[in-house]
Amino acid sequence: MKVVVLTGAGISAESGLATFRDADGLWENHRPEDVATPEAFAEDRALVQRFYDERRAVLARVAPNAAHRALAELENLIGDDLFLVTQNIDDLHEQAGSRRVHHMHGELRAAWCVSCDSRMPWTGTLADEPPCPRCGVAALRPDVVWFGEMPYGMDDIHRALFTCDLFVSIGTSGVVYPAAAFVDYAIAGGSDTLELNLERAANSDFRVSRQGLASELVPAWVAELGAGVGG
Repeated sequence: MKVVVLTGAGISAESGLATFRDADGLWENHRPEDVATPEAFAEDRALVQRFYDERRAVLARVAPNAAHRALAELENLIGDDLFLVTQNIDDLHEQAGSRRVHHMHGELRAAWCVSCDSRMPWTGTLADEPPCPRCGVAALRPDVVWFGEMPYGMDDIHRALFTCDLFVSIGTSGVVYPAAAFVDYAIAGGSDTLELNLERAANSDFRVSRQGLASELVPAWVAELGAGVGG
């Protein structure tokens, strides 16, 4: 069975990371348009660099939860038949043991040099405008996908969605595109669909929807799937 799993902010919220946008419309006390667009970076580079430095620091203080660990177990169980794509820029999936994670929105612990187009792991600060280790130009930015930019690996993601047997969405709002359309692509390809979320997402086209905490729902689902594979 080929399984595509999409994870969103809800799976990392239980580890202590703020969701993308809270009820007051702010993202960690900032408007998203002020810290997550190419225009914002051009207008106030220092603010954007500090914002992502702070998020990187918070990430160093949290740990994966049971949902992340269960998906790592699923990878061990079905190997290449699992395609795990995340909207999250944290590395909690990797910390939990997942080895093949498709970060469609980039990674917080990575930097992109817009001068030489190099991408590299990065755990330190960017606010002091360090030079690129490869070309020497101070042109590093967070290697994250901002509003108005194209998510990474969309061809691979679409291919997986149209050829999978089961699409599972975990902790996503169903309002951020293109990920919100993934369930429709999967259905068009003949896939079964399952949603694991605190509440039904805006794109409620899933054949089955289970509500609750990701740390409870995901391990239970993985155990069910494992029993079926073992049988």
